[in-house]
Amino acid sequence: MTDKLKELFDPDKFKDLGYRIVDLLADYLKNMNEENAPANNWEEPSEQLKYWKNYETGSSPMQLFEDIISRSINIHHPAYMGHQVTAPAPITGLTSMLGAVLNNGMAIYEMGPSATAIEKVVIDELLSKVGFSSKGDGFMTSGGTLANLTALLSARKAMSNTDIWEEGYNENLGVMVSSEAHYCIDRAARIMGFGSKGIVKVPVGESFCMKTELLDEYYKKAEEQGVKIIAVIGSAPSTSTGMYDNFDEIADFCKKKNLWFHVDGAHGGAVIYSKKYKHLVKGMEKADSVVIDGHKMLMTPALLTFLLFKNKNHSYNTFNQNAKYLLENSDEDEWYNSAGRSFECTKKMMSINFYSILKIYGAEVFDDYVTTLYDIGKQFADKVLQRKNFELALLPHSNIVCYRYVHPGLNNIELNILNAKIRNRILKEGKFYIVQTSLNDITYMRNTFMNHRTTIQIMDDLLDEIENIGINETYVDKKKQTG
Repeated sequence: MTDKLKELFDPDKFKDLGYRIVDLLADYLKNMNEENAPANNWEEPSEQLKYWKNYETGSSPMQLFEDIISRSINIHHPAYMGHQVTAPAPITGLTSMLGAVLNNGMAIYEMGPSATAIEKVVIDELLSKVGFSSKGDGFMTSGGTLANLTALLSARKAMSNTDIWEEGYNENLGVMVSSEAHYCIDRAARIMGFGSKGIVKVPVGESFCMKTELLDEYYKKAEEQGVKIIAVIGSAPSTSTGMYDNFDEIADFCKKKNLWFHVDGAHGGAVIYSKKYKHLVKGMEKADSVVIDGHKMLMTPALLTFLLFKNKNHSYNTFNQNAKYLLENSDEDEWYNSAGRSFECTKKMMSINFYSILKIYGAEVFDDYVTTLYDIGKQFADKVLQRKNFELALLPHSNIVCYRYVHPGLNNIELNILNAKIRNRILKEGKFYIVQTSLNDITYMRNTFMNHRTTIQIMDDLLDEIENIGINETYVDKKKQTG
């Protein structure tokens, strides 16, 4: 054994380094409260790649950690309003370290006994919150994309006339989904071989929610084209706008047509914990399957996703494969052998991240978090409405708000260019972090409020900054036009 290898696994060196790294991360969290701390440490991709490619081998571990922090997005910053990734509860940094060191892969019970049992406890907790009975079950996956794909595979197996797993299929199958649904649904359908004809996108109304009154019409059109619809997917909420579909109406349609009803609640399914906003997912309990991300609105680090089934049999029957060294036939519900139920074999000990928050702080902390962020979304929308040089795309359901800067005399094409320029300036300056989206060919800035410490003052400062950039950019453009 070499000295390097001894040093790498030395528990005393690990202990010393661990204390220093925890101090470093604690300082990082404190710094996120400072006014001059950036929300975004922007650097062009080519420069970032060059930096890490030329990083010196043999560097001190503390220097490496410091450099990674200094060149990363500061998601814990209250002016971070960008993508749908939570500011993780600090306790999960410690549970993540615990899971990484123990490294109990979760394929079968004997590989990860504690994490496997904890996953069952957590799944039962989520099933109860959704409104599923004890006849339901589920498991965790590494991300919403995989969870949605797995749910649709379950739907395909349940709704098909043949044993697809053994025989394949010759039918033209398809699913119906809102035109505003997350792209992973489209991707999942294509992976499953449905093709473009098998992805029936139902238009949205002015509120950007699925026009459920069109479901029957689009269903009939699919039938006329020889497509057998097996499922309808509701969004909780849509990614671009944060708007929730009407699940009661989708459920009624699915019941009438004998279709699978799936809810993609990756971002906003966590509203099941909010007493104030739970009404947004009314009817979700009628679904056959539901996906909820922990790393979006439940304060866990990525990746952690719950895939829940109303009928526990559907959580066992999707993947039928003979792997005798892992699985044995049994009449018992083998909740403790997850490899037989999911696409993944080895999984991280992801269950301990959610469980640690639940057991140390109680379920009410999830209500507090989700409710606070949705309240912030409504407060920001009110701020936008109060300013004459801003336009709100729609009144938000959630913590996602779409809006744009408007300037007299500019048409929509010019405003699209202007708003994109403003967002790009904000990204590179780093004081705030926001993203953008396009709705009906109009470019909007899009804030997703993921930090409970985002204040009214930060909202005002952001809108002031956007307005100042907008006025300056318009002045420069006009000056160029006049020579």
